[in-house]
Amino acid sequence: MPNKVVETPYPLIDADPHASRVIRYMRLSDYAIWAGATGAAPTALYLWDKWDPSSLKIRTQVRLGGLLGFVGGFLMAYQRSSFRFWGWSENKREETKDLAELSDRARRGLPLYGESDQPEWIQGVAYRNSAFSQLKFHIFPMFNLVNHPHHGTDPEKYKPKEEPSSS
Repeated sequence: MPNKVVETPYPLIDADPHASRVIRYMRLSDYAIWAGATGAAPTALYLWDKWDPSSLKIRTQVRLGGLLGFVGGFLMAYQRSSFRFWGWSENKREETKDLAELSDRARRGLPLYGESDQPEWIQGVAYRNSAFSQLKFHIFPMFNLVNHPHHGTDPEKYKPKEEPSSS
C-alpha cells in the first residue's frame, strides 16, 4: 500500500525523523516553549491556591506540577520541531542543516539514516507505528528510536554531485 502524500507549504525534510535528530534540530524558540511550560504549570497551581486557598500545604502539588510542565513542555517542543521536519512550518534552517549532514554521510559512504541491527520487517513496523505519532502525544507519546530507510524523501539528493569534466 503506497504512503499517502501530504501537500505541505514547505519542503518535506523527513516523514519519520529519529528522536535524536528532532532534539538536535530544536530551535531556541522550542526551548523557550519547553521552559515556559515548565514554569507555567507550578505557577498556575500556586496562583490557583492563592485564589481559592486550601488547608493543605501545596509543596508536593507544585512539584508535581513542575514535573508535568517539564514533560508537557518537552512534548510541545518536540512536536514543533517535528512539524518543521514534515514541512508544516517554516524550515529553511533545518533543510540546510539536513542537506549538509546527510550529504556528508553520503560522501563518506555511510548509510544516510544510520545503521540498524533490526530486521527489515521490524524497521517497517517501527516506521508505520511512529510515522506522525507526534500528533498523538496526548494519547500515547511515541518516538522513533529505530534507524530505518523509510523517510518519504529521495535519497538521491544527498549523493555527491559529479562535476562535469572539461575536455
